Amino acid sequence: ALLTFNEVTTLFHEFGHALHGMLANTTYPNLSGTSVFWDFVELPSQIMENWCYEKEALALFAMHYQTGELIPMELVEKIKESATFLEGMATLRQLSFGLLDMGWHGQDPSSIASVKTFEKAQFEATQLYPDVEDNAMSPSFSHIFNGGYSSGYYSYKWAEVLDADAFEYFKENGIFNKEIATKFRDNILSKGGTIHPMQLYKQFRGQEPQVDALLKRAGLSA
Repeated sequence: ALLTFNEVTTLFHEFGHALHGMLANTTYPNLSGTSVFWDFVELPSQIMENWCYEKEALALFAMHYQTGELIPMELVEKIKESATFLEGMATLRQLSFGLLDMGWHGQDPSSIASVKTFEKAQFEATQLYPDVEDNAMSPSFSHIFNGGYSSGYYSYKWAEVLDADAFEYFKENGIFNKEIATKFRDNILSKGGTIHPMQLYKQFRGQEPQVDALLKRAGLSA
């Protein structure tokens, strides 16, 4: 197949969801596979995308369709470097959305007299540029009102923390390390929603997730 790099990462991502279902080993369907806490469902999928940037993984399939030449790693390095462009701004933006979402759903909103005033207060901690007075985010933010993410929009960024930290564990021991892969299968993929996600993660990783790996991957720390 002739695929763009984005299509390859999408294929790996969705196959992660597939593995979550195929390797499920539970009794009840409503606790099986991807039937887990909302902020845990993207870990099995997002972690798979990391292999798309690794030479050992690309060597298995990423050959030129005419010459058979393996994709040059300098091209992959350029893709990795471009992925961090404006990442600081993107991170602040994502955090601001999560804080706004939790602001609306974490209290009784009946006392809020002005959408704009309330919104400005929620954005204050992440504001980078001066506010546009005639603009309001909330009325057009369909994700947090009728898009299924009400009070859970933070899960986008939290899943990145989980997948970066989990893949760091693989990198420390080899990205095809069978022991780590087995632990991931037995403690993450097979258990579904039968055990609390943090307990499952600690059984796999040996500790709670740390943000360091995500900051490093995003180019936001040394």
